[in-house]
Order: sequence, then structure tokens, then C-alpha cells
Amino acid sequence: MAKFAIRRLWLVTALTTIGGLIQGFDVSSMSAIIGTPQYTSYFHHPDSTMQGGITASMAGGSLLGSLFSSVVSDRIGRRDTMFGACIVFVIGSILMSAVQNLSMLIVSRIVNGFAVGMLTSQGPILLAELAPPNKRGRLIAVQQWNITWGILIMYFVSYGSSFMKSNASFRLPWALQMIPAIVLMACIPFMPRSPRWLAGRDRWDEAIQVLADVHARGNRLDPLVVAQIREIREYLTAERESGNGAWSDLLKRENFARVSTSILTHIWAQYTGQNALMYYIVYIFQMAGLKGQQNLLISSIQYIIQVVALVPGLIFMDRWPRRYVMLLGSFVLGATCFTVSGVMASYGHKVPGGLDGSKTVTWVVDNKAAARGIIACAYIFVATYATTWGPVGWIYPPEVIPFSIRSKVVSCATAANWAMNFSLTFFTPPAFQNIQWRTFLIFGSFCVASFITVFLFFQETRGKSLEEMDHVFRNESVWAFLVDTKKPSAIEVDVQQAAEDKNDTIREELAFIANKV
Repeated sequence: MAKFAIRRLWLVTALTTIGGLIQGFDVSSMSAIIGTPQYTSYFHHPDSTMQGGITASMAGGSLLGSLFSSVVSDRIGRRDTMFGACIVFVIGSILMSAVQNLSMLIVSRIVNGFAVGMLTSQGPILLAELAPPNKRGRLIAVQQWNITWGILIMYFVSYGSSFMKSNASFRLPWALQMIPAIVLMACIPFMPRSPRWLAGRDRWDEAIQVLADVHARGNRLDPLVVAQIREIREYLTAERESGNGAWSDLLKRENFARVSTSILTHIWAQYTGQNALMYYIVYIFQMAGLKGQQNLLISSIQYIIQVVALVPGLIFMDRWPRRYVMLLGSFVLGATCFTVSGVMASYGHKVPGGLDGSKTVTWVVDNKAAARGIIACAYIFVATYATTWGPVGWIYPPEVIPFSIRSKVVSCATAANWAMNFSLTFFTPPAFQNIQWRTFLIFGSFCVASFITVFLFFQETRGKSLEEMDHVFRNESVWAFLVDTKKPSAIEVDVQQAAEDKNDTIREELAFIANKV
């Protein structure tokens, strides 16, 4: 690593997850603006279908970006792929802030989304491959926390700029999006590369030094460093002998459970309906009878809740079983969606032609108590998601996939995330317009489906090394609820063994690995 390299794992995590901050900026740079007269007037009052397309264009670009990153990541590394994404995002933000018409707006959002797709697929991989097993969950969870911070910050920037009477009310927030991308781009050359990627390129001395720097303050003889290098070496040797790494390996029987659960994690994280609230909370609260600046201000509370509710996840994510977190999340989120649907159906009524000229809002609840109930459910929903599916959705996929196909599968899983995001953001406005409260029945049903699949197939991964996942998925029962999760992790045994070995023996072993493998 360079003389002025960034070696502290917490700082590497903070910088790597700036990709989440960028995603959050991109999300709420639209949500607080779509209800302002400056935006609707400049873009000629887009109807529900057009607004759905505008909002979803970012997700479409992200889908393409996440797939593209799988091609370049294995070649140039996770870190350098993120550098390229930052350049793309700056270009997209410049285009977006200078937008002249709807076509230019959609194109610029696709460009920005392309960069976000690259960042959100490679950031979690880099952290997963850098983090020790006992901290991996909370470190990757910072990705989701930064997303919530990005949404909160940009929402209030957009809310503040909404008081401006000119087109600067939307151009200013769109221009400010590029700031975190510039910061990350400036810091990336000083960040470590993935030790697993370096080892996969037979750059073992660098891989050992990266692990020593981020886990043991440069001590190459630290038991955790030695145990991980031994596991990585043994694992990569077996992978090379089996000839794994091709795209066709994603379809192999032994990888099916890992690939499918990785993809399903992102699908369920989207189809709970969370992003319907993130993008279209203004519409939902209009249905609850809120109007104007009052709506924007009360809508912002959910973004504050997101940031606060994720704190317990950051603290306890490596203590809580992943399966239980997902199961609890699916149950509460589903119950909340069904409750909102029932309240809207019981106390609401149709508004022909739309509310106050908004063609999307065709159902309104006038009963104040019922409206407060809807708002409360929205807040409970957001808090639950932030503690459960929000962070675990990013943690689980890079944990379970073998190294040889990790970048490919995580990119595909992230692409599935953005494909679901695209469909969600595209169909939600027309759904609000045409089927109103029944939209929440759909989200609730997806929550039920996610509960069932997690209970049946999602293996527990907490505290296990990335290399240990082969044993978990290939040698344990396919039915996750039958697997004994109380067995000690193999990495704990390996660390204990490394601690008992003599330093001279370890030095010779590391020297051999660094120079002879």
C-alpha cells in the first residue's frame, strides 16, 4: 500500500459507502421536487405514467450499471470500478443540472443510475472481502445507513430550494449531487484493494499486507490475518482445480441455492414497497389529506426515522441472526401494508380527475383519525425496514457467493434490485391512480412471500467467513430451518490454531505464500 494509504477499516468503510450516500442523493433529489409547481410547470405537468418513467429511469440505468460492473470488476478490481463510476456520476449530475426538457432529464437520470448501479454492486463486495467475519454485517450495513443519510440530506436541500421561485429550485439540488462523488473519487487511489481480488491475481504479498493493515495495524503475524490467508489460499486452490469462474457456473446445481437466495434478497428488499414510500411519500400523504408545504415537511419525518432506526442495526447486526432479522421484517412490513390498505378502503373515497389537479391521487381519506393512522403506519413501516431488510438486503448477497463468481452474481443480484426498483417506481403512480388502496395489498402479499422463502431456504451466515459458506450451502440441509446454527464458526477455530503456532513458522509460511504460490 502507498505511503499515505488509508489503513483504518472504519475510514475505508466510511469512504466505500459514499456510494450509498450518492444513491440516497439520487433518490430524494426527485421525491421532494415532483410536487412543486416549478417542476410541474417546467416539465408540462407530467401524468402518472410519464412521472413513473422519469423516476424509474434512474433504476433502469442502475440495472445496466450493475451488470456492466460485473465485466470490469474482475479485471480491474472492485476499487477501481468504483473510481470509474464516480466519473460517470459527475457527468450525469452536470447533465441533470443543465436539463432542458424531459428527454434530457431521463437521459441524465439513466447516466446517474448507471454509476449508482456500479457503486452499489461493488461497494458491498469490497467491504465483504475486507471485513473480518465478526464485523462484516455492521460494516456493510453502513451502506444502507449512508443511503438513508443521503435521502435525508438531499430531501431537505430539495425542500429548502422549493421556496425558490425560479428553475434553480430543482437545478441546485441536482447539481449538488456530484459533491460526494468528487470526494470519493479523490480518496479512492489511497484506499486498499480487495485482498481476495489480489490473491485471485496471485498478488499474495499485497493481499497479506492489506489484511495486516486493516485488521492488525500492519502486523502480518496476527492470528486473524494468518487464519484468513490460510482459508483464502485453501479455497482458491480448490476453486482453480475445479475450473470455476465462468458465467455458466451460475447455473450449476451446487450454486443454485446461493445464486437464487442472493437474487431473492434484493427482490424482496424492493418489493416490500419501501421505495414506493421513498419516491412517492408525497402522493401517499396527499391521500391522507396533507397538502402543500405541510405535506413536504411531514413527509420528511420518515427520512429522519430511517436514519435513527438503522442505528440499532449498526450496533447489533453481527449479534442478531440474519434469518430472524429478515423474518421479523417481513412479518411487520406485511402487517403494516395490510393495515394501511384496510384503513384506506374503509375511510377513503374516490376523487374523479385527481386531487387538486394531480391525476395520480384519485383516492383520499378525509377522516382525521384514519389519516393519522396511515401516517403512523408509514412511519412504523420505514422504521422496521431500516432495521431489517434495509441493511440485510446489502449484507446477505456478497456473503453467500463463492469468490470465483462473486462479482458476477452480486452484480446480477444488484441488477435484480434495480429491475424491481424500476418496475416498482414505474407502476406505483399508475397503481395509485387506478387501483388506489389495493396497491398496498400487493406489497403485503410480497411480504408474505418473502417470509416463506426466508424461512425455508435462507441459511444463517452470521459470524462465518466468506470461504466457510461452501460448507454451509453444500453440506448442510437445503431446508434452512433444519440447520443447526449453534455450531462454532470455522474461522474461530482457525484463529485459535494460528495463535498457537510459532512466529518463525508463520513467517516462513507467509513468505512461501507471498513468493511461491
